[in-house]
Amino acid sequence: MTQLSPAQRVARAQIKASTLTEALPWIKKFSGATIVIKYGGNAMISHELQQSFADDVAFLRFAGIRPIVVHGGGPQIGAMLDRLGIPSEFVDGQRVTTPEAAVVTRMVLAGQVNRDIVSRINQNGDAAVGLSGEDADLLLARPVERTELGRVGTIEAVNTQFLNELLDQGRVPVVCSIAAELGGEPGMPLNINADLAAAAIAKHMKADKFIMLTDVPGLYANWPDTDSLISEITAHELRELLPSLDSGMIPKMTAALEAVDAGVNQVHVVDGRTAHSVLLEVFTDEGIGTMVLGGDT
Repeated sequence: MTQLSPAQRVARAQIKASTLTEALPWIKKFSGATIVIKYGGNAMISHELQQSFADDVAFLRFAGIRPIVVHGGGPQIGAMLDRLGIPSEFVDGQRVTTPEAAVVTRMVLAGQVNRDIVSRINQNGDAAVGLSGEDADLLLARPVERTELGRVGTIEAVNTQFLNELLDQGRVPVVCSIAAELGGEPGMPLNINADLAAAAIAKHMKADKFIMLTDVPGLYANWPDTDSLISEITAHELRELLPSLDSGMIPKMTAALEAVDAGVNQVHVVDGRTAHSVLLEVFTDEGIGTMVLGGDT
């Protein structure tokens, strides 16, 4: 291993100091802000990306920001369904969920994925609290109108008082996208698309920023043309583009529209495969990915 000279060590330290200085105005701007982060995709599979995400969330908290993490776990759910011999099918980017699959989904999300995320964040303190949408009636939902989707729901209510109490205590809520059914039978959860669950929480919490981690650098105007990446788009422009998007991107962009329509100031779609993508979005001048702006101008 090559030993650095004193001048090289100083130069390296100056680069780090410059990075911290660049972050300072953003730390000041977002201190006390509520930021909802939808965590998913390959960022949940790679151990290195898992830890970099957890470190990012812990950094946000220590910087005085109020982060809320919302997650799904599609790959993990799919693997468990395959292991149990339960068929898995998607329609317009949403998993068809039989009553049997709904129970498995809850088991995987609340019992496995959520625990893993919480434990990683808590390596930087004990702030993270794992939650299902069924806890304290955090997420109340009704079945979607498309009956072919089965036990899939759309969120009608969010227990914002409970979330605010946790945030006021310095906690980091980590919420998996399972909901209780309004007027439904106990023990019969509804599966909620994680993008839409995160958007509903951002909307009801009146979040200052909503970040969605994906497996692509952002939104493309003409996928798979990688030169068509959109850095900024208005809600009006996104509505016009929505019908032409890939089916997997439709729930994400629908979630973005729901959030900005409800008054969330900024929605960002960023590449979760990039280490520390959350910090790059929040604390650097350039930002990354695609920003969706409210309004129809």
